[in-house]
Amino acid sequence: MGASSTLSPVLLPLRPSRPKITAFAQYPKLPHLNRRSLLFLSTSLSIPTPLTLAEEPATTSPPPPRESPPKEAAPSPDITITDRVFLDLSICPNYFRSERSLADDPTTCLESQPLGRLVLGLYGKLVPVTVANFKSMCTGSAGSSYRGTLVHKIFPGQYFVAGKQGRRDKGEVRPPINLVSNSETVDPKAFLLKHLRSGTVSLCLSENDDEDNIKLDPNYRNVEFLITTGPGPCPQLDSQNIVFGTVLEGLDVVTSIATIPTYKPSERIRQFNDLAEFLGDERAQNARGIWDRPLKTIYISDCGELKVAKPSLSPSLP
Repeated sequence: MGASSTLSPVLLPLRPSRPKITAFAQYPKLPHLNRRSLLFLSTSLSIPTPLTLAEEPATTSPPPPRESPPKEAAPSPDITITDRVFLDLSICPNYFRSERSLADDPTTCLESQPLGRLVLGLYGKLVPVTVANFKSMCTGSAGSSYRGTLVHKIFPGQYFVAGKQGRRDKGEVRPPINLVSNSETVDPKAFLLKHLRSGTVSLCLSENDDEDNIKLDPNYRNVEFLITTGPGPCPQLDSQNIVFGTVLEGLDVVTSIATIPTYKPSERIRQFNDLAEFLGDERAQNARGIWDRPLKTIYISDCGELKVAKPSLSPSLP
């Protein structure tokens, strides 16, 4: 081997170079975007943008419901006063006793003291049958009359009751025989008026004290009535009894009756009575019959009809 000899380079076979793959190599190369291009794209492409509350798209609201025509108000009850009657009341100061006989005419009480006269206006257009029957009992054309009968119950601050049917010697009303059957007791229109003030006259239905043997008579006609004494309303009577009139004159007489003391059983007697009723003792109901009775005998000394020259649309009193 000579000293000047040189080494020739060894040529190695070249491997084919692989293309450099980047993360975005699979996507086409985007052109260079300047500000003008961006503005062009924002106007040509429909890209949703966030909306503020003021920019919310208007939704199509359903058409408003068609307003129904206003309902006509129900006509108010006709309280035209078509009839007037009077009740003269008196008081016998003797204490009331259940065994006391009043004979056929309690006006024979020698110590009788007049309380005064009640003038009642009646709503004959609203409840004509009830008014006609009550007027017949005042005139005596019903085969019976309120004359000489007792005010048998007083509830202070609420009302007093008269016209209970039964024995005349007990100051009760003889059952009438010439009254028509009152169909208004089942007519809803007859119960429209409320017991809102003192002096309201009402036919007793829920507060009726007539004995069962009298009520079961096929010819039974209810004539028991009440008059509210105030000072406030009596809502417990509403829709249960038929309001058919009002006191036009004599509210002072109503107030005087309301102040008369009544029989009030002690709490112990009430408890015994409740126990007796629970056990089925029929005497419990009879014993309660004397509760709330006035301790003085108050009775209707006279009654009758007064003529109405010109019916008014509403009572002057109360």
